[in-house]
This record gives sequence, structure tokens and C-alpha cells, in this order.
Amino acid sequence: MLSLLKIRNLALVDELAWELGTGLISVTGETGAGKSVIVGALKLVLGERAEKSLIRTGEENCSVEAVFELKDPQEINAILEDGGLAPCDDTQLIIRRVIGQTANRQFINDSPVTLALLKRLGEHLVDLHGPHDHQSLFSTERQLAMLDAYAGADSQVAQYRESYRAWRAKAAELEEIRQAENASEQELELLRYQVGEIDAANLKPEDEHDLEDRWRRASNSSRLVEASAAASAALTAEDGILERLSEVQRLVRELEKLDPSIRDRTASLETACLELQDLEHNLSDYTDELDINPAETATLEDRVNLLESLKRKYGPSLSDILARRDAAATRLDTIENRGEKLDALGRELAASRTKLDSTGKSLAAIRRKAAPKLAKEISNQLKDLGFKQSSFEAPLKTLTDPGPQGLESVEFQFGPNPGEPLLPLRQIASSGEISRVMLAVKSALADQDATPLMVFDEIDANVGGEVARAVGRKMATLGTRHQVVAITHFPQVAAIASHHFVVEKEVTGGRTRSRLYPVQGETRIQELVRMLGGGGEQARAMAASLLVP
Repeated sequence: MLSLLKIRNLALVDELAWELGTGLISVTGETGAGKSVIVGALKLVLGERAEKSLIRTGEENCSVEAVFELKDPQEINAILEDGGLAPCDDTQLIIRRVIGQTANRQFINDSPVTLALLKRLGEHLVDLHGPHDHQSLFSTERQLAMLDAYAGADSQVAQYRESYRAWRAKAAELEEIRQAENASEQELELLRYQVGEIDAANLKPEDEHDLEDRWRRASNSSRLVEASAAASAALTAEDGILERLSEVQRLVRELEKLDPSIRDRTASLETACLELQDLEHNLSDYTDELDINPAETATLEDRVNLLESLKRKYGPSLSDILARRDAAATRLDTIENRGEKLDALGRELAASRTKLDSTGKSLAAIRRKAAPKLAKEISNQLKDLGFKQSSFEAPLKTLTDPGPQGLESVEFQFGPNPGEPLLPLRQIASSGEISRVMLAVKSALADQDATPLMVFDEIDANVGGEVARAVGRKMATLGTRHQVVAITHFPQVAAIASHHFVVEKEVTGGRTRSRLYPVQGETRIQELVRMLGGGGEQARAMAASLLVP
């Protein structure tokens, strides 16, 4: 659940710390009071792109912070780890967005993240629906996913998708070999030349840096001998560094005899003398090991030039050259042995198609059994929402060819009035009708939907009376399985909520700001009276009656 939402300098909100409870939470207030800021803040948490116009006038930045308490963090942790983040130490997840005048930043548990990762994570945390936010419900792919979730077909879907990927891979491989039949003799010659040229170079990935180091050393051997000999001479020559250090040692020993306490300060001299003697020996050995061999230098130079030439042809690194060789060899083998490979791949493709058909039919059987049950469940939910004589169906249509989701498709059909033909959901024009259909679908799938927070932003628009109360009751029922936030103008909905919050505008010090506060008891009754549109004892009695379970 979302336990805390903190907003700072967002639109009309200067400072807000909203502690939410469980169940159904209603948010009410006058039009323009700032209820949309709550939805806007949640959209930022979900990874929606932000504009600097959201920043409160006169401020440098705005921020939103959401604290989620996770019942089972396993799925969230998998997304975090896939994004290179550490998993949650406990069951708490903190998301923070900071929108600035010049740059925006986002954090998960105080670690900076990309907007894409935040968006991916948000899909598993919040399900937000407004009067026009029903695109996912119109998608036939999403509808098929809903049917699979209702049917509990997760394992069958996974098996089918794996079979489909394997079948498509074999089909692509076979098509590549078939296209190889059109290969020209010119292409064959080029492939043979590329493989032969790279093979003749006898390249080894581990030799690249070693070869360059050896060539650099050989080509600079004269200078290396000169420099190392000069360094060695500076150490050992008459009146050189080592001879002068001997004089320093003599003087230090005299000091130590006169004042033994100085030994701690002069101990490093002995170490320095020994290290410089080692350095002189090492330089002498290095000079002796340098072998000026013009023939070897020429050979190494030819080898380096060959490598650079191959890099210009086949890639910027030795590994790229070898990868190009392997690709050319594979293509050459495919062309020269295509007949044999065609036969083998043909058999493999047929076997993968048989497996695909088998897994597809198993999945189809589960779907065909579940589809009428889901349609009936949604129909019952729709009746509760005022569609007493409506019809709802989830017809399956067999595809001509296997698709990535299965051997069939589904498109939900809805008819609000008897005697009228059922239409796909995308053809329903009324936002009030489609909002209630969406709520019915969500209610039917409440047990299968793992999203912890559902937000309904005025989806009860264009309904009223008993229908509005039915919408509220349906949200309250969802609230027994999820945390549900309902932003509403209807007292029938607000009264059913377990927690009621009000958003209002106030002017302080010449500045307008929105604030949110909880209402209970008499204060809640007064808010319901306002929503009913009238005062007096009759309105108060009606408001009080709405609060009666």
C-alpha cells in the first residue's frame, strides 16, 4: 500500500504530507481546489514526464515522494535488480521525483534511476484510471491478458510463448538459408577471400596488445638503451648519486654516535640507499636484455601493419576481425551446404510447429472454458452498477496463423441496452458507460490483480443517484482486497469510504495554496452537505443517512 505521499511546491501545493490508510479512501473538494494535483503527483511517481510549469511560482524546484509498504517485495526486487539496483532491505520502497528549472531527477531508495525504470516499476505499484484513461481496456492484447489472468493460465501462457519464440527462430533460420540460394558467385568468392585472408594472418585475441608492446620496444630499442644506460651512469659515476649518498651515510653515522635519539629520524636513509642500489642493478640488467635486431623489428612492423590493415577492413579491434571471419564462414557454410541444411531445418521447423500447436491448443482449451465464466462475472458486476439488462461477451476468434499471444484473439463485446447489437468496447462513446465497464472488469478480476493501489479519478462522472452509490459500493468491495483512492464529486461515493479527505484552497499572505485534511464526524457530515448542494436540516439528515452502513 501507499503509506505516505509528500508533495512540495507542486502547482498550488506548497507543503503536503498525506498519510493514507487501508481500504477505500475518498478525496473530495470544490472544482479547482487542487484534487488534480494529487493525481498529478501520483503520475510523477509512475514515471510520467514532467514540465517545469508544474513548479510553484517563485520556487526553484518541486518534489514528490511516495512511500510504499510492500506485502511481498519479490516482484519489485526482481525489477530493481534487473535495473542494477540493490533490492529492498525490508518491505519499504521510497520513490522520489525532483523537478527543477533546468533538470529533473528521480530516485528509488535514494539511488538515482532512469525514467524508464521508474515507469516500469510504477506499472506494478499503481493502477490509475480517469474518465479518459481506458486505453488499456480497449487493447485486445490487454483483454487477452485479463482472460488469461482470470483463467489462471500463467504457466500455459509461458509455455506457449517459449514454443512460439522457438518456432519463429527456426522459421527465420530457414528463410535465411532459402535466400542463400540466390547468392552469386561473386559473393562466394568474396566470402572465401575474407575467410582465407583472416585465417592466413593466424590471429589470436590475446596477442594484440603483446604484439604492439613488442614492436614499440623494438622500434625504440636504441633510445631505450641510451636512456637506461644514462640513468645507470647517473647512479654509479664518480661523484654520482650512490657515491654522494655514501658521504651522507658517513655524516649520519657520526650524528647517531653523538645523539642516538636521532636514529628514528634517519632510519629511512638506509632504505633509500638499498633501493637505489637495487634500481641500478635492475637498470643494468634491463640494458643488457635489450637486443637491437633490425630483422626482428622489421618483422614486427610488418605484423603490426597487417593487423592495422585488417582492422580498417573488418573492424576497429582484433575481436571484431575474428567475429567478421566467423560470420563469413557461417554464411559460406550455409550457401555451400544449403541443401543438406534445408532438409534438417525443415524437419526441425515441423517439429517446433507441432509443439507450438500442442501448447497453443492446451492454452486455447483453458481460454474457451474461462471466457464465458469471465463474461458472466463481468455481466453480474455490471448489473450491480446500473446496467440491469446489459449484455457482455468475450468471444474468441481463431487466428489464421499462430500469433505471439496464442492461436486465438479476444475482443470484449458490450451491449448496454436489450435488443441492440453488442459492440467492441473501443466503440463505446459514453465515458460514463466505459468507466463503469472498467470498474466491473476490475471487480471481476480483483482476486487476480496484484497491483496494490488503485486510483479512480472521477470515474463516477455522468452518473448519479443509486448508480453513484453502486459505484461507491463496488469501490469499497475492491478496497477489501486493494488500497483504493477515489477522487469524486459524489457524496454517495465519499460516504462509503473508510477514510475521507478534503482538498481546499486558502489564501495566506497574499498567496493561494491547496491543503488536504481528513474529515470525521460532524466535519465529514458538513462536507457531504456541501456536496449535496444545499444546507438546512433536511440536507444534514440526508448526509448523515449516507454514512449509515
